[in-house]
Amino acid sequence: MGEIPEDKKYFRIGEVSRIIGVRPYVLRYWESEFPQIRPHRADSKQRTYQKKDLEVIFGIKKLLYEEKLTIEGARRRLKAMKSEKRVSGDQEFLREMRKELQEILRALT
Repeated sequence: MGEIPEDKKYFRIGEVSRIIGVRPYVLRYWESEFPQIRPHRADSKQRTYQKKDLEVIFGIKKLLYEEKLTIEGARRRLKAMKSEKRVSGDQEFLREMRKELQEILRALT
C-alpha cells in the first residue's frame, strides 16, 4: 500500500490498485457495494478516480481488512461517519453564528 501522490489529480484503476494494495476487480466490486465510490468515466470508458475517491477507498480497506467489518458493517460505519461529520459541521456553524451575533449585539449596545 502506498501514498497518494500529491502532484496528480486523476488516477486510473491500475494506479489506484497499486496505491491501495488491492486488485482491480476488488475496486470494481467495492464500487458496486459502496455508493461513496463513483469514479468518472472518460470517453474511453476508462475509470478515472480523484484523490477524494482514494481517501474513501483507503477508509473502506481499513474497515474491511483491519477492523474486520463485513461489507454491510463497513457501509453502516461510513454512513455513521458521514452523519457525525455533518453534525460536527453544523455545530461549528452554530458556534460561529453565535459568535457573530454576540459581536453584532455588542456593537448595537
